[in-house]
Amino acid sequence: MTFRSGFACFVGRPNAGKSTLTNALVGQKVAITSGRPQTTRHTVRGIVHRDDAQLVLVDTPGLHRPRTLLGERLNMLVRDTLSEVDVVGFCLPSDQKVGPGDRYIAEQLTALASGPGHTPVVAIATKADLVGKQRLAEHLLAISQLGEWADIVPVSAESGYQVGVLEDVLVSHLSEGPALYPEGELTDEPVAVMVAELVREAALEGVRDELPHSLAVVVDEMVPREGSTDERPMLEVRVNLFVERDSQKAIIIGKGGSRLREVGTQARHGIEALLGTRVFLDLHVKVAKDWQRDPKQLGKLGF
Repeated sequence: MTFRSGFACFVGRPNAGKSTLTNALVGQKVAITSGRPQTTRHTVRGIVHRDDAQLVLVDTPGLHRPRTLLGERLNMLVRDTLSEVDVVGFCLPSDQKVGPGDRYIAEQLTALASGPGHTPVVAIATKADLVGKQRLAEHLLAISQLGEWADIVPVSAESGYQVGVLEDVLVSHLSEGPALYPEGELTDEPVAVMVAELVREAALEGVRDELPHSLAVVVDEMVPREGSTDERPMLEVRVNLFVERDSQKAIIIGKGGSRLREVGTQARHGIEALLGTRVFLDLHVKVAKDWQRDPKQLGKLGF
């Protein structure tokens, strides 16, 4: 039996369903998902294991016209990733019409597909469960007119519609080769980064539009909780949430600390599921003024 292996990258404008699709293909949560645009800050690798292949998914931040230094660095991250993968998945949400942002990305990908490496690009109509057959057909036609794609696949990560078909299509564009990661490993993302992402995801639930871009989360320390035993282990996780203004700090904390307690409860459940142990989560909100535009502060926060 032929065994294929390689890297696939999902790209698309912010909130196109890339992270949800990554999680659906891997079968477990490895990437932050949120209704807020521009929530993915790191490239997360999710690993799909099959008898005939190993598909390593690289989830990237949304490609967009940048307005800040952070935005420029995120775009550079996407372009660096695109140059190193075997196949690219271009995500276009079915519940939204093709717009200027999609055309901007399509131009970049057309150049990639026709460039020296001839990287194949698979166009993916995400969120197909949110529209009727007529609207989906119109969307697929609009996608076909954007460029010359290796394949076009409608899919719904939420309902599972054609997730297996998309997996087969992506694998078909990989070269023959050995497995790149051990069996059972689902991501190579450091645990501390995944913990920080779970906290950030919880903090972004139900907040105003201004906050997603201004929130950075850093794990300060992960140590055994004092008094915990081998029979009853507990991990103490200390996390700092950085915002740019005092008004944003107030949003995160909420009246009498109520919102921060909600964030802590939601994040703790996710972290305990991830780590497989009880967790004492200690959250602190700090102001780092205009960190998105400050090279020194961006470096400190891991960008």
